[in-house]
Amino acid sequence: MREKILQKGGRIFSVTFIKKDGTVRRMAARLGVRKGVKGIGLKFDPSERGLMVVFDMHKREFRMINLNTIIELR
Repeated sequence: MREKILQKGGRIFSVTFIKKDGTVRRMAARLGVRKGVKGIGLKFDPSERGLMVVFDMHKREFRMINLNTIIELR
């Protein structure tokens, strides 16, 4: 799934996945957004936990997608 998302190359995509609390989440997201990034970075590597950082187009904030629980990717 990671490769399919990376192939989008910054274009908006839709993803449906199961969140950590068990609820289903549908999100319009994209990669490559730099606005609002402060350069501090994360304290862990998301890929080690099966996560990917994306920009949620509706909430206009960065979110993480669980790659292991993806139901649908468009």
